[in-house]
Amino acid sequence: MVTGTLRRWLLKGLKRPEGLVGGTHDEEPPEHQHTWWQVMCLTGVDYFSTLGYQPGIAALAAGALSPIATLVLVALTLFGALPTYRAVAEQSPHGLGSLSMLERLLPGWRGKLLVLFLLGFVATAFVVTITLSAADATAHILHNPFVPEMLAGWQVPVTLLLIAALGGVFLAGFSEAISVAVVLVAVYLLLNVVVVGTAVEHALTSPEKLVGWQNALDSDYASPLAMVAVALYVMPKLALGLSGFETGVAVMPLVRGDIAERVRGTRKLLTTAALIMSVFLIASSLATTVLIPPAEFAEGGSANGRALAYLAHLYLGDWFGTAYDLSTIAILWFAGASALAGLLNIVPRYLPRYGMAPDWTRASRPMVLVFTAIAFLITVVFGAEVESQGGAYATGVLALILSAAVAVTLAAWTKGRTRPALFFGVVTLFFGYATVANIIERPDGLVIALLFVLAIVVVSLVSRATRSTELRVTRISLDDAARRFVNEAGEIHLIANEPNSRDAKEYVDKAREAWELHRLRTREGLLFLEVTVPDASEFAGELRVVGEERHGFRVLTMQSTTVANSIAALLLHLRDLTGKTPQVYFHWAAEGNPIGALLRYLVFGGGDIPPLTREVLRQAEPDPSRRPVVHVG
Repeated sequence: MVTGTLRRWLLKGLKRPEGLVGGTHDEEPPEHQHTWWQVMCLTGVDYFSTLGYQPGIAALAAGALSPIATLVLVALTLFGALPTYRAVAEQSPHGLGSLSMLERLLPGWRGKLLVLFLLGFVATAFVVTITLSAADATAHILHNPFVPEMLAGWQVPVTLLLIAALGGVFLAGFSEAISVAVVLVAVYLLLNVVVVGTAVEHALTSPEKLVGWQNALDSDYASPLAMVAVALYVMPKLALGLSGFETGVAVMPLVRGDIAERVRGTRKLLTTAALIMSVFLIASSLATTVLIPPAEFAEGGSANGRALAYLAHLYLGDWFGTAYDLSTIAILWFAGASALAGLLNIVPRYLPRYGMAPDWTRASRPMVLVFTAIAFLITVVFGAEVESQGGAYATGVLALILSAAVAVTLAAWTKGRTRPALFFGVVTLFFGYATVANIIERPDGLVIALLFVLAIVVVSLVSRATRSTELRVTRISLDDAARRFVNEAGEIHLIANEPNSRDAKEYVDKAREAWELHRLRTREGLLFLEVTVPDASEFAGELRVVGEERHGFRVLTMQSTTVANSIAALLLHLRDLTGKTPQVYFHWAAEGNPIGALLRYLVFGGGDIPPLTREVLRQAEPDPSRRPVVHVG
């Protein structure tokens, strides 16, 4: 009783397919849509919240060079990432992002395997967003002067508690609330204007601190060119400041209007967010580098993971600093909610369409438990340290931006747009360098991403194999000729024929074989049935049956992702359409290894068709008296 109740609670909201299964690439827009600036706030809880830890990580990575390295990052943001994702928004307006562009550019199994690989980096970016944001929120909690000192060593337990609370919200039933994001972002940005503005004023009116910073630069670097070179070298470590672009295109369906208005709104969203973030990044980097002693950025220091909060308490008092802490904690925690919501949306958008997700992944609660457990593990492994998780986060972010740059480059090249292709090709080189450099410097991010990739690929292939005997057809339609053939046939006898030359001899030989093996005469209204497989990597699709007359024989032709499943689906459809029991006739396939036949079925949609058709029918129709008949001779 308890087990059944728990199972029903976990699977509540699971939409089980009825009859024919599958889906389409394009999605209907959500019921509630919003203006672009409101949707920007939803992406902003992820993007803008990085101000909580980005200045401190930049200072640790670049030291006194942090403002110059941040300028390089801002230039790459405005002249690299922003144009790239504006192009992605135009070419993928349904929110599927650069992954769907690569899938279209690389059809078949190549595109799908690439998507599975990149999903590992998507999972890395979003899961580490949850753990990193929770860890930084914990840092703001524990370093607040009003919090008892006895909690100083509780970084991991408090972070786990925040992640558990986040999972609990989703288990209870969380619906995306843009109104909450608007309030959080508005308050957070307003407080940052006060904090950063005050800090910049103190930096510019403290000549001794500015001179000390300049002296540090002069002593460490021989020339401005050397500074730029080192800034380019450390820039990949600052990639956390690029985290909002993939989220920006993922939420496109929430932007109000038709497709054209959605694209325009999303471009405004991306541009506005990038400009706001660029100003804050430059100003906060300068202020924190000039005003905060380097030792405070290190592990155990008061500014570790909370550089702007440190300045808020220092210059505006503990009460204002506490208000800033609370705002930062709230937006960081909600950034985790945004990431978890993104993960819960990605699984049904890709894996079920490939037939590569277990049935229960369509329910959110089991997936919440899975992602929460993974976040727990990562938190414990990294000790809930913000800086130590930066490599994994940067790896996921950079890999996604690199894939977007590659996608828009290939799209421009295939359309013959040489100049945009060359421009985005240069952008691809920059992000390729940043990705490789980050992986070499901090390989732990790649290890985590590859573990996600391995898990996704294994689960996907197992799921594809276990779901292989579903009908896998979204809709069946017969043209006028096919419908006439079926209605005039009397009893429905379908002769399965693998089309070759399609000349008169092929059909005469097949009709003779039907007589020799099954004693079927041509005058009994035989219909030849031919299935071709254009792309076996697709899991499900629409089945359109076309009737043709060739050399005096009537032929039903159709294209499908797999032969056996489409034949079974057509038989069931004809049974329901005519009230008769269709019968299909096969010749035994050539002898061979049954494992090889199974692999051909899974990969190429063929294999040993007769027994597979029989098995699909058996699972789809449990009543033998209503099941279409399969004959093999």
